[in-house]
Amino acid sequence: MSATSQAETALALHENMKSGALRVPDLAAALIAHIEANEPDISAWAWFDPDFVRAQAEALEKHRTEGRTVGRLHGVPVGIKDIIDTKRIPTENGCVLDKGRVPKEDAFVVSRLKQHGALIMGKTVTTELAFMDPAPTRNPHNLEHTPGGSSSGSAAAVAAGMVPVAIGTQTGGSVIRPASYCGVVGYKPTFGLIPRTGILSEAPSLDTVGVFSRSVEDAALLAEVLMGHDPKDRATSDLPVPGLLQTCLSDVPVKPEFAFIKTSAWAEADEDTQSAFEELVEHLGGQCVEINLPSQFGEALQARGTIHVAEMAKAYFAYANRGFDQLGPELQKAIEAGNRTPARDYISALDWPRVLDGALDEIFGRFDAILTPAATGPAPKGLGSTGNPAFNGLWTFLGTPAVSLPLLTASNGMPMGVQLVGQAGNDARLLRTARWLFKHLGGPEKAE
Repeated sequence: MSATSQAETALALHENMKSGALRVPDLAAALIAHIEANEPDISAWAWFDPDFVRAQAEALEKHRTEGRTVGRLHGVPVGIKDIIDTKRIPTENGCVLDKGRVPKEDAFVVSRLKQHGALIMGKTVTTELAFMDPAPTRNPHNLEHTPGGSSSGSAAAVAAGMVPVAIGTQTGGSVIRPASYCGVVGYKPTFGLIPRTGILSEAPSLDTVGVFSRSVEDAALLAEVLMGHDPKDRATSDLPVPGLLQTCLSDVPVKPEFAFIKTSAWAEADEDTQSAFEELVEHLGGQCVEINLPSQFGEALQARGTIHVAEMAKAYFAYANRGFDQLGPELQKAIEAGNRTPARDYISALDWPRVLDGALDEIFGRFDAILTPAATGPAPKGLGSTGNPAFNGLWTFLGTPAVSLPLLTASNGMPMGVQLVGQAGNDARLLRTARWLFKHLGGPEKAE
């Protein structure tokens, strides 16, 4: 497989493998060679077994050549964050206390991948228990910079061309921020659309499964396959799965309109980010209007933090009980903060999304999407931090869908993401709008 083929989208690869123009074992062999050549520098994988990949690839090719129906992800290589359970494959949650842990069952999303014929490439690196103590993964654009976290390996693996798509999770900013730092598409769906059964629970009121890709269409495809109802996850509902891909690929009925919102985090954005967004807003002209959120939205960030640490202290009680001194300093501080949180403050914090929903509905009644930075700047130099989630936590807290598009470049040459936020439950419209903006500003084709 050529380097050009290696950069193809998951959709294109799937069509070629479905028709037999590309054999799954050939794609697998090329990616294995690419991973083995680049993994020593990037450290994107927590578990990678070439023989396991080859065996799957041969089985998938045999399945097709026997004339059997192939799934929507037939042969598509996927990386899976190492907090997502995989049957008989290590899932160690980035934590020394879980070293050697091998689940007996697949997570819901892994079962979906298998049902649709995905090629599971391995487990991608996560920060410790998906929090903020950095992992060893490096940013493929510059190895001296962080890839972000906690979905460090998933973002880096896609950026490095090791896989076309990967799965991550977001509790604060763990999909959108790494996507921005690594220059790939990151999509965090509406809260509750993708079941979390079999995934490490950090803060159940916030935990959301997301995806990484090199195109908006690929993000729509993967996320749609993963969505559904699971009675074991009370956040999900027994409603039809939205037709993400079909809507995403359709033409916008009219040119989208954007609400540029700086949020209370704007002061934390660096000069590159502020100037880039000023130019972007100017370029969009009458399609983009700057508006201000009510002051309560800034106050809501504190409520989100209260929920996060309180639920984390409960979820990670067993870890703290088994070996608190073996956990990283950021994790220790968060658990201790959670232990000190009064029940009154936690219960009150849970009310905030309902309080703010009305203001968001008013915005989305006029605009197709909110436009805002995905991060405070490009990926920071050094591996001592996963970066600042200031532009992410609010949208995670409110359960709205968000997508980061790799459309900007910092003065040091590192990528920066443009974040679009949509109305909760209206993910298909958001992805269609995101695809329009990607083509209009950064893709090979220009939007009409």
